[in-house]
Amino acid sequence: MSRVTISSGLSELRGGHSVSNVTVARCLAEMGYTLQANVKTREGPRHPDRDAQFRCLNRQLKSFRRTGDPVISVDSKKKELVGASKNGAGGGCRKKAG
Repeated sequence: MSRVTISSGLSELRGGHSVSNVTVARCLAEMGYTLQANVKTREGPRHPDRDAQFRCLNRQLKSFRRTGDPVISVDSKKKELVGASKNGAGGGCRKKAG
């Protein structure tokens, strides 16, 4: 949250009395707060069995082609999670049980 956003919010709470972002910065500094920049983190390690994922997809592709079903290729980027959000969706290739 920026100092400008905080000052705007405080101005609304104080019944229309303005609070400058400079005052917000001074008050935050007096309370021991510092400006923090967003930092991107490195993604986790590569999937340990990445080649197996591609082999699974290749098997499916060959199966679809044998039966005359259409095959499409989609290239996508990994989604970046925002805040506490988490995508729990699974993929289409599963290991056989047992």
